[in-house]
Formats: sequence, structure tokens, C-alpha cells
Amino acid sequence: MEPVPVRCPACRREHAYRPPSYPCPCGAPTAPPVLPGAPVVRVTRRARGDDRVTVRCEACGRRDQWPRPELCCPCGTVLRVPVRPAPAPGRDAAPEDPARPVTPAHIPLPRTAPAPRPAFRSTAIRDAGDALATAARYLGWLGYHDVARPARPSATRIDLRATGVMAQVDTVSRPTALRDVECLWLNALSAQVTGVLFSLSGYAPDAAARADELGVPLFTMDAAGTPRPVNGPAEELLGTGA
Repeated sequence: MEPVPVRCPACRREHAYRPPSYPCPCGAPTAPPVLPGAPVVRVTRRARGDDRVTVRCEACGRRDQWPRPELCCPCGTVLRVPVRPAPAPGRDAAPEDPARPVTPAHIPLPRTAPAPRPAFRSTAIRDAGDALATAARYLGWLGYHDVARPARPSATRIDLRATGVMAQVDTVSRPTALRDVECLWLNALSAQVTGVLFSLSGYAPDAAARADELGVPLFTMDAAGTPRPVNGPAEELLGTGA
């Protein structure tokens, strides 16, 4: 799908946006059909269920619920991108299976024995550079390869990247906010990798709740330099590794 221009109503910056595609059970890539030229909507509050949209697979006609396209502008505004509604089921569409359960945003894996890896060696965190280095070593300890900082400062606040993962390391003195969780999730979703958050000051209650809904692993770090999981997705990542 070709990218479409999306203009942020807050800072007037224009983005070339391409909605992420998802694999239909039939194997065909499926993406929500964006409406070119339609005005975007600033996301200031969320209601239950408004982050999903029905998308019809062009290959088999199956209709499924996928994340509604959103874009996190570098100015901090979260934008919802309008999409064309899925057509009603017809003769050429595969019938929906009423017995098929709705898939929740995150299904915890059963607890298993920890991976046979040595204990993580912590080092004291004195400044933001130490926190970043600790997070990089921790991702490597989890099994991610070639962990590195982006060559240039990231407008989307992505501090670390590796094969299959991107991470944000929040070193400010306030709890990590909801917007940080959602922006990381959107960027990771677009890149089809896992997004992981590390924070020195913990997480705001709404940010932690949203991370649970989206399946974003959250870790805190203390002055001793030991990252600790604070939600289910982080516990799962710790147990299974990369």
C-alpha cells in the first residue's frame, strides 16, 4: 500500500503514513484501508473498543478486528487516521464464524522454567548514560542481538534498537506517562517488532494499565542497576527471553 499524506493539526507537520499490515489466518497480508485526504482526529481520551476496526481480507473475505491506525507525531500528539469501513458480508465474502472467540490484546503464556542463562550482572546507575547502558545490556541478556543506539537522535524517542526489538529508556524524575506507552507501541507495531519500556521513576497508573492492554513489557530500574518487570508482558519476556 502506498503511503498517504497525514498532517498533524497541532504542529502542522506532514507525515507520509503507511498503515501496518497484519497476517490474515489465510496467510495474506491485510491492512486497514486508509481514506486519503480525510482529516485525522487527535486522540485525547479513549473509550473501550474504539481502538479496533473491522478489516476485510481481500484474499479470502474474512473479517477481523485489527488495531485502528494511529500515528504518534514527534510533537507528542497521537493522531487517529480515518479508514474506509469494511463492506458488509455478501455472497463473495467468507461467512463469519460466531463460535470463533474474540482474541484479547494479550494472552499470557503459561509459566515455564526460566531459560538457562546466567544471572544478570547489575552495575550502579548514576546518570542517564548508565541507565541506557544497563538497558542495552539487559536486552542482550534477554537474547536480543546487536543492541545499539540509533545513529542519530530519534524524533520518536526510541533509544535502543536490535533485531526484533526497540526500547525507550525513561530517565526523567516523573513517572512514565500514558502517551509514552502508546507512542512506543505504535512505533513498534509499525516496525513489527517488540517494544520495551524501561523507567527510573515507575509508571503512571493509566500508563501501566494501557501497557497491559497493549502487551507492552514494562521494567523499572533502581540505583543498583537491576531492571525489574512490573507487568505481565514483562514477566513473560523475562521468562521466555527474546
